[in-house]
Amino acid sequence: MRLRLVPRLKPSPVALYGAPVLAIALTVTFGFFLFLGIGRDPWAALYAYFIAPVNSAFGLSEWLLAALPLALIGLGLAVGFRANIWNIGAEGQLVLGAIGGGAVALALWREDVPGTFVLVCVAGALAGMAWAAIPALLRTKFNANEILTSLMLIYVADQLLGWLVHGALRNPQGFGFPESRLFSPEAVMPLLWPGTRLHIGWLALPVAALAVWFLMNHMVAGFRLRVGGDAANAATYAGFSRSRMVWLSFLLTGGLAGLVGAMEVAGPVGQLLPKISPGYGFAAIIVAFLGRLNPVGVVLAAHLLALILIGGENVQMLGVPVAVAQLFQGVLLVTLLASDVLVRYRVVRVGRLGERARG
Repeated sequence: MRLRLVPRLKPSPVALYGAPVLAIALTVTFGFFLFLGIGRDPWAALYAYFIAPVNSAFGLSEWLLAALPLALIGLGLAVGFRANIWNIGAEGQLVLGAIGGGAVALALWREDVPGTFVLVCVAGALAGMAWAAIPALLRTKFNANEILTSLMLIYVADQLLGWLVHGALRNPQGFGFPESRLFSPEAVMPLLWPGTRLHIGWLALPVAALAVWFLMNHMVAGFRLRVGGDAANAATYAGFSRSRMVWLSFLLTGGLAGLVGAMEVAGPVGQLLPKISPGYGFAAIIVAFLGRLNPVGVVLAAHLLALILIGGENVQMLGVPVAVAQLFQGVLLVTLLASDVLVRYRVVRVGRLGERARG
C-alpha cells in the first residue's frame, strides 16, 4: 500500500482558517521541549519569543516597524502569485528604491525643501517600478523566465548600491567609509509615535491593504488576475492579455518594494549604506503564502513573522544559540505549510497495480 494526496473538492472554511492556529500551537509545543532539551527554561524562552517583544511601548513600535516592509512587499507579491506570475526579485527592487530615494535626498541636501521625504518616497517607488519593468519586459517580449531574471537582478542591484556608496554617493567627510551623508531633516520620515522609531510611513500599510483588496475583488484587472491564476488557459480563452497581467503585477510589486526601500533609508537608517535590507524581499515571499494570498491574511502573517524575527534575537540573550532560534522559526513555517497542504488535500491509500491484478 502507498499513500497519495488527492485534492479536496472544497476545503472546509473552518479548517482553512484554523490550520494556522493549530500549526502555531504545535510549534510552541515543539519549542517547549526543544528549549527544555538544550537545558534552557522553556517558559522564559517562549516569553522572550512572543511576549517580551511587545511588552513595552518601544518594543511594540519596533514590532510594527519590522512588520511594515514585510506586509507592503507581501501585498504586492500576493497579487502576482495569485495570477501565477512569479516575481522573486522584490529584494532587488527594494534596493533600487533605496537608491532612487536616497539620490533625491542627497540631491536636495541642505536645500531646506519642506516635505522632501515625500519626494524621496515617490522616487523610491518609481525606481522600484523601473527595476521591476526589466523582468516584465523580458517575460513579455522574449518569453524569458521571470523567476530567473528577477532573481539575478537582485545581485545586480546589490552591486550597484555598493558601487555608489563607495563612489559617487559616498560622504566626502566620511573618512573613506562606504556610506552617504546623513539625510537632511526634511528628507527623514516624521515620527508617528514620539520617542520611538515608528514613522508615518506605517500609515501606508492600511491604505495599501485596502487598495489591493479593492483591486482583487472589485476591479476588472483583479478579476483577470484571479482567472489567470485559477486556470492556466482560462484567461487566454476569455480574451485577457497575459502581458498586461505580467506588467501589472510586476509594477505593483516593484512600486511597493521601492517604497519600502525609500522608507528604510529615510526612516530607521537615515542614509545610504552598503546593506539596506536584512532580507525583507525574500521573507515577504513566505508572508504572501502564509497569508493565503489574501490582503488581510498577508498583513497578519507579516506581523507574525516580524514577531518571530524579533523574538529570535531576544532568546539569544538567554544563551540560546542562533541556530536553535532559526530552527524554531523553520518549524513554524514547515508546520504552517504542512497544515495548508492537509487542508487542501486528503491522504488516501492506493494499492499496487500488481496486487490489484492478482486479486
